[in-house]
Amino acid sequence: MRHNKKFNHLGRTASHRDALLSNLAISLIMHKRITTTLAKAKALKKYVEPLVTRAKNDSTNSRRVVFRYLQNKEAIKELFGTVAAKVGDRPGGYTRVIKLGTRQGDAAPIAFIELVDFDENMSKSAKSAAKKTRRSRKSTKAVEEVVETPETENNAAE
Repeated sequence: MRHNKKFNHLGRTASHRDALLSNLAISLIMHKRITTTLAKAKALKKYVEPLVTRAKNDSTNSRRVVFRYLQNKEAIKELFGTVAAKVGDRPGGYTRVIKLGTRQGDAAPIAFIELVDFDENMSKSAKSAAKKTRRSRKSTKAVEEVVETPETENNAAE
């Protein structure tokens, strides 16, 4: 029976899996976006999000706990510095996984995983989508009605 065995083992031993996820997490923190297989990206999301949550509280204990997982001083500096500053007000959901299709050689599903607040293109579109509110739709209808009324008066005058 497979009771309470929910995480993906990725076809590796426990030590190999820990090393893989640690290296992927370091790469994600340093580069802000990496391309990998979909299964590894989903496993990495569950691995790195608690570390980012821990980084929001910059204390010696938090740094030691995160260092146990990553074992990389530069990644710790980056995580507790720039990453924690950008995600300080976000309550969760620090990463995004986007599917890219399949790999040419073995048809493995490929995806990229990125830190959400570091993608300029997505943040610009999110800001423009946030500007569109229900109130602005009503104001555009009112503007259209105002524009239509002079035209109808001109047509009646002719």
